[in-house]
Amino acid sequence: MGTPINVQGKDIPIELLVPLKEREINFDKNRGYKRIKSTIQTAGLHDPLCVYPENGYYVIVDGYLRYMVLQELGVKMVPCQIQQSKEAYTYNKMVNNLSAVQQSRMIRQSLETLDKNTVEEAFGIKSLDYRLATTILNQLHPDVIKAVDKEIMTRRCAAEMTNVNQERQQQILKEMNRTKDFSISFARALVIKTPPEMRSQNKRKKKPWAGDSEKKKQLVEKLEETEKRYNFYSILYRQYTTDLLKLCAYARKLITNESIKSHLENNFPEILERFQRIVFETEVQKVV
Repeated sequence: MGTPINVQGKDIPIELLVPLKEREINFDKNRGYKRIKSTIQTAGLHDPLCVYPENGYYVIVDGYLRYMVLQELGVKMVPCQIQQSKEAYTYNKMVNNLSAVQQSRMIRQSLETLDKNTVEEAFGIKSLDYRLATTILNQLHPDVIKAVDKEIMTRRCAAEMTNVNQERQQQILKEMNRTKDFSISFARALVIKTPPEMRSQNKRKKKPWAGDSEKKKQLVEKLEETEKRYNFYSILYRQYTTDLLKLCAYARKLITNESIKSHLENNFPEILERFQRIVFETEVQKVV
């Protein structure tokens, strides 16, 4: 367990707060500033500023944007956490940012108790429709949603999968995991290769497999190229594995022959040690 941090809470007059360093930010266009301002105006300040006392003032270690918003809103007293050291880093680095799927889930839960306008104002956005992406999420296989949630796959890539049913989505995801290729072009190629009975029947927009023949040809070529590349490395890996096993068998014969082992010990101990290491590591891999 780490050493507990001694943090003291205190309301401090805003005129006693001093930024650690000034930043060149266009507050009229900065989305983070607008979002913080909307949240504070709608729900108040949830996270106090982190400050360090110095020369009768309090240096803002974390919370510069919140400080600027509070100044603009004319707030006189600011809730702060007084830190014991002034370290030049932001506490935001300790925060795990929410993925797009997690954001959508959080917004949907908030809509169970709040109206849409209130949530939009709190987040400082014009519309929640894009953030929610309810239509797309309802069409995706849970494993695909998890891949997006873990940022293995982009939302655009996942959107391509809505052109096929969830069973096919799972197959495509397995193929992408196998080849370690999560690009949109590879996903489209796999979608085009989908049998008619596994294609989505709910899509009204133009299907990717109904596009021009040249584009379809390019995507199929992309898929074939990926398969060839995977097969090449698979064959190469099997060849390397076979060669390694042959080498281990040869090294084992050498070090188990008493006369050869004695000769190596007396004249080439470093070579004997290397052979023994090869055999030992191979045996360990077999056990594992």
